[in-house]
Amino acid sequence: MSLTHFDKQGQAHMVDVSTKPVTDREAVAEGMVIMQPETLALAQGGAAKGDVLGVARLAGIMGAKRTSDLIPLCHPLPITKVALELTPDPDLPGIRVTATVRTSGQTGVEMEALTAVSTACLTIYDMLKAAEKGMRIEGIRLRRKTGGKSGTYEA
Repeated sequence: MSLTHFDKQGQAHMVDVSTKPVTDREAVAEGMVIMQPETLALAQGGAAKGDVLGVARLAGIMGAKRTSDLIPLCHPLPITKVALELTPDPDLPGIRVTATVRTSGQTGVEMEALTAVSTACLTIYDMLKAAEKGMRIEGIRLRRKTGGKSGTYEA
């Protein structure tokens, strides 16, 4: 298998998607922030910096929209949907983050979904770090993607 972001000489380049058909595409990514039960209670009850989950949701949306500014070879895409679910889970304990991103275009939105999750998790950490510096961000991965030449992927 060859890597698409390198030419025959091994130089990095942006993939030419101009001949690819426009298709509906969706990607779902997930991750989690593991924390002490007391920190989770703060996240749910309003921390000193405000609504942790609401701010993290907005940060995730903004992260998805800025992915091509952060990841050097990503194409800027007309994103048609970004939705984040932030679910407190006392069994972790922590917060599960899921991002769903959609577009109709010539390339997928996997990186946008992964960036949305990463940005939301980092925002949760930032807002709660005064209470707990030992939180862990874990399990960031692509869960599903649809559309395009490679079709559907399910983790």
